Amino acid sequence: SHSAPCLQNYIPPQSLTLSCPVCRQTSILPEKGVAALQNNFFITNLMEVLQRDPECSRPEACSVLESVSAAAAGKPLSCPNHEGKVMEFYCESCETAMCLDCTEGEHREHVTVPLRDVLEQHKAALKNQLDAIRNRLPQLTAAIELVNEISQQLIERKNEAINEINMTFEELERALHQRKAALITDLENICSTKQKVLQAQLSSLLQGKEHIQSSCSFTEQALNHGSATEVLLVQKQMSERVSALACHDFPERPHENAHLDCQIETEGLRRSIQNLGVLLTTGAVGHTSVATGEGLRHALVGQHVTVTVTTKDKDSELVRTGNAVLRAEITGQDGERATEVEVVDNKNGTYEVGYTLKSEGEYSFSLMLYGQPVRGSPFRLRAIKPSNVPQSPDDVKRRLKSPSGTGGHIRQKAVRRPSSMYSTTKKKENPIEDELIYRVGSRGREKGEFTNLQGISASNNGRVIVADSNNQCIQVFTNDGQFKARFGVRGRSPGQLQRPTGVAVDTNGDIIVADYDNRWISIFSPDGKFKNKIGAGRLMGPKGVAVDRNGHIIAVDNKACCVFIFQSNGKLVTKFGARGTSDRQFAGPHFVAVNNKNEIVVTDFHNHSVKVNGEFLFKFGSHGEGNGQFNAPTGVAVDVNGNIIVADWGNSRIQVFDSSGSFLSYINTSADPLYGPQGLALTSDGHVVVADSGNHCFKVYRYLQ
Repeated sequence: SHSAPCLQNYIPPQSLTLSCPVCRQTSILPEKGVAALQNNFFITNLMEVLQRDPECSRPEACSVLESVSAAAAGKPLSCPNHEGKVMEFYCESCETAMCLDCTEGEHREHVTVPLRDVLEQHKAALKNQLDAIRNRLPQLTAAIELVNEISQQLIERKNEAINEINMTFEELERALHQRKAALITDLENICSTKQKVLQAQLSSLLQGKEHIQSSCSFTEQALNHGSATEVLLVQKQMSERVSALACHDFPERPHENAHLDCQIETEGLRRSIQNLGVLLTTGAVGHTSVATGEGLRHALVGQHVTVTVTTKDKDSELVRTGNAVLRAEITGQDGERATEVEVVDNKNGTYEVGYTLKSEGEYSFSLMLYGQPVRGSPFRLRAIKPSNVPQSPDDVKRRLKSPSGTGGHIRQKAVRRPSSMYSTTKKKENPIEDELIYRVGSRGREKGEFTNLQGISASNNGRVIVADSNNQCIQVFTNDGQFKARFGVRGRSPGQLQRPTGVAVDTNGDIIVADYDNRWISIFSPDGKFKNKIGAGRLMGPKGVAVDRNGHIIAVDNKACCVFIFQSNGKLVTKFGARGTSDRQFAGPHFVAVNNKNEIVVTDFHNHSVKVNGEFLFKFGSHGEGNGQFNAPTGVAVDVNGNIIVADWGNSRIQVFDSSGSFLSYINTSADPLYGPQGLALTSDGHVVVADSGNHCFKVYRYLQ
């Protein structure tokens, strides 16, 4: 079924058989060799189409397909294997045409049917395919119009922006010229005022000089040449004049100074000019951008609800900058606008969309990014009365004080949340689907039992290290949960533990333990031998510890609300933070992790947020139960891609964020709910391990990085 010229190049001239280049089946050639084979019109025609158009998706492909089927219908084909016989049959298994002799010979075992029937079938099938692709033409036409329109708009926007720039800079030039003129005018005025004073002084001095000179010459002349009577006559008058000049007060000291400078401080302005004007754009598109949150489909009447929109570009890469044009609208059954929807730009590529519905019912929730729907939009939204949902603010307060207190409430809450999360957002849209692999421990004092475990860490060599706070010891397990070792003696002397809360492993495998009640950090060898203590006298109540890329030890002082950075020998490198609610302050910070840029990631418990610090860089999170909100965050870890995993203590769940703090997903913990989770780490084999403090055990979850 190939075109003869191709095969002539492919087969040696003296060959009697032909091995098909596609399926490797061997056939006997007719006496005249390859040249006697029938050409396959379909392929030769198709080759023409393909040469004309590399994508083979244009309308002409349709018309060629039609002409091909016509050619095939109108022309009886003679059999290449049996001369003079017409091919009237078709072998379905070999997908080839043949004559009667072939059906009794080579294809004896195969199912053969009359060619005409097959032809009709094939024509019908082709026709269906044709109709199917023809039906795509209107969609393509619409798409072409849309893309053209956006392209036009882009050009218009560019031109508008150029006009705006030209006008603004012309105005600025005018302002510069005006200022220049004003400065010069002021200079001229000051100068002429000073000159007036100096000129007046000069003229009075010149006048005095002239008087003295004329008196002198007159008197000298009288003395030298005058007769006695002349001298006597002018003597009185001259004497008066000379004595008057002698005591006259001439303005001999300058009445002005020559100080007149122009100082122009241009540095600041130059800097402003260099940064003048910002071009706003994003690569975000609607069809890859996603909206997450319960509020897309469910709302309680009268309660403020927020959902998060995460913008992405055409390749589904996260967009990291803000300013995208996002319009949100909620309409009722009548098509009327049901409520005002406000959009808050987080300036990191995510947007909070908030609304409150006044009455129950079905609504349509549309999210349009640059006029195109966000994936899944419009959403069908249902609002119900809050009567059947208890939970007053007091419950939250009570929960915040102690999740390991009574606890029934929170436990059932944790079960309910993730199951509803998954029922409303299709599972595959959540980039990370996880489940529990195993759990270790129960309440007790034996090996592998815990009382209020806190920090948790993992080493490169496949160990999980747990700070068993109320049992005053450290326990070590393998990545698959086998107990390996336990060390620590209760007490207040160096090398003893009073209340171990945080734990980390450095590059040598040494185990670093934050001791809250002893107010220092103890360093033990991998097998639990005490080596050194650091931070004594500086720390008030250390909770979380981590080791950065330089081998520095980072300690979160929960009591003093600050972060200390020590060299491994205990020398203080720096400290930052203080108690408060601002960006650079903390309120009872808990745990710490270091990301791939060596930045410090701290969970700020009572401020319900996570803060990323070199110098303060950014923070994310607010108080609440929505996606990306916290009710007192605790454990934190960063994976190899820079994603940040956070234990949300008061909401008893684990959330995953990208490196810029945009919410990605939850880890699904609903099967065996968490209860006041504390420390959290990533094991060397890439699983998430969390200290489930209220349940006195630790759990390991699958985590797809």
